[in-house]
Amino acid sequence: MRRVWIRGTVINMTRLVARIKILPADSETDMESLANVLKSNVPEGMELKAHAKEPIAFGLNALVGDFLLDDAEGEMEKLEESIKKVEGAGEIQVINISRQSVKMK
Repeated sequence: MRRVWIRGTVINMTRLVARIKILPADSETDMESLANVLKSNVPEGMELKAHAKEPIAFGLNALVGDFLLDDAEGEMEKLEESIKKVEGAGEIQVINISRQSVKMK
């Protein structure tokens, strides 16, 4: 949990986990290298915590990533825009968003 100082008061910022499915831009995209690029290109204060390949069809895979971010206005939009800018990433689909303390299935 992050702490934010506002006028001498400490506020605990809730952290969220966003599970996002990222489809490859083409069939030649390497999912592991895409995950590594995403880890280094997410905005400050955000993190790719875990990822897995998910089969789509005919040998094509998607990347499903769990991203940590603060529960603040505009954070989800920043994350989505940073993912879309990564070379090799195609369409994205937000599967689930929950507080970090809640387990997602």
